[in-house]
Amino acid sequence: MDLEKYLLRRGGAAKRGDLFRAGFRRAALEAAVDSGRLYRPLRGVYALNGADDCVLAAFRANGRLTCVSAARFYGLWALRTPQEVHLSCGNGVPKAGVVDHGPCRHAPDSGYPVAGLADVLLHAVKCLPEFEALTLVQSATGRGQITADFLRGKLVGNRNGRARGVLDLLIPRADSVLEILAHTHFVRAGLTVRMHVPLPGVGEVDCLVEECLVVELDGSTHFEPRQVKKDHRRNNAGMRGGFLTLRFYYDDVVYRPEAMVEEVLLVLRLRTLGTFAPD
Repeated sequence: MDLEKYLLRRGGAAKRGDLFRAGFRRAALEAAVDSGRLYRPLRGVYALNGADDCVLAAFRANGRLTCVSAARFYGLWALRTPQEVHLSCGNGVPKAGVVDHGPCRHAPDSGYPVAGLADVLLHAVKCLPEFEALTLVQSATGRGQITADFLRGKLVGNRNGRARGVLDLLIPRADSVLEILAHTHFVRAGLTVRMHVPLPGVGEVDCLVEECLVVELDGSTHFEPRQVKKDHRRNNAGMRGGFLTLRFYYDDVVYRPEAMVEEVLLVLRLRTLGTFAPD
């Protein structure tokens, strides 16, 4: 096995014992260090020059990445990149630039110094703001990586009420972070929302609000000329079928949700008043 490829699959760094167990010999490791291909960032750890900073931070703190700092290792949605590294060190000793979570309760399932998925999500729902935690959990449960029932069973007692509240916001399917956030904002505004609804002549729409208003949530691919034309034709087909359409983008959903909801409510009020009907 190629040493560099092995390390790249693990964020660019690994402990000496793991390297030995993978079949690499001490002489080969020392030769790689002497040639400059590897270096030792700390005792017992070998790293490539471009090793992942968070992976190195985990080794330095003798911990495992967790919460939002572990999101990308499991392919989870995250609304932001944290300034601090979230680790599970288990000793409670404060460390500069580190958010130290509680000890891990589940076996890790990654080749990185990363907590197991269950611990990552349990730490997240106790640590992060509501919507940031929700996006992580929704992406994991939506792909079938873990179930909400399993997580809920680990969150018993009054002190975990807020964390269970995050799980209550999950929906069976969300194809993007925008869908779970928009759904939550609309429901909290008292609106009836159905997701991924097939409409004749239109196809599947992201949200159908109050059975009359289509809300489409557009990511970056919707700016491509071919997709723009397709979206406009879908809008026209929806109008022919009696459905109004509003389209929102990442900034609307993530940074201006109140304005998005108010626009939806305004269009619904105008429809009720007959504004869109012929005189």
